[in-house]
Amino acid sequence: MTDLTEALSSCDDSLTMQLIRERLSAGVPATEIVAECNIGMTQLGERFDQGEAFIPDLMFAGMIMKKGMEILQPYLESSTEITEKKKTLVIGTVQNDIHDIGKDITAMVFRSHGFHVVDLGVDVKPETFVASIREHQPEFVGMSLLLTTCYQSVMNTVQAIESAGLRNQVKVCVGGAAATALLAEKANCDFYGKTAVETVRWAAQQK
Repeated sequence: MTDLTEALSSCDDSLTMQLIRERLSAGVPATEIVAECNIGMTQLGERFDQGEAFIPDLMFAGMIMKKGMEILQPYLESSTEITEKKKTLVIGTVQNDIHDIGKDITAMVFRSHGFHVVDLGVDVKPETFVASIREHQPEFVGMSLLLTTCYQSVMNTVQAIESAGLRNQVKVCVGGAAATALLAEKANCDFYGKTAVETVRWAAQQK
């Protein structure tokens, strides 16, 4: 099969859509297609970090990914790979970051796996995360970020959850183009999700 990850990371709109449809026709599970697309976005993010790609590339690839997810959505919704008990994820893009592509994709994948998702949107303040945890009593909190300048927002959010006495009630994960395992460790998160599919598999395994 032609490389879907390369098509997306190269921002080839028409080829990406064609390959997604071909894979669906060939019976490839939608979750596997999403995983391929996530790898493509990750590769583009790595090129961005190395100065070989730029913000417009990330934005255009995000738009392509969103179109692809619209095609995949019905197949994800019919997926039988769901959690035994419906759990809740509160998710948002952290304060001072207004990018929503990764967050939206992750929310969609979690919903397709049977989770109840509370989407707080973008540029979410730490106190908004705290208020949502109190209101919805989720098992999981997800933070998304595209900008490395928002590392402190991740730290501030986790600290706010800890200060509110809620940290032991939730598993906290972080993801997005700017997220790293080191950031997750320093911020005291439970998991760094390189892709949406990887993150939902981790969440589904938690007791």
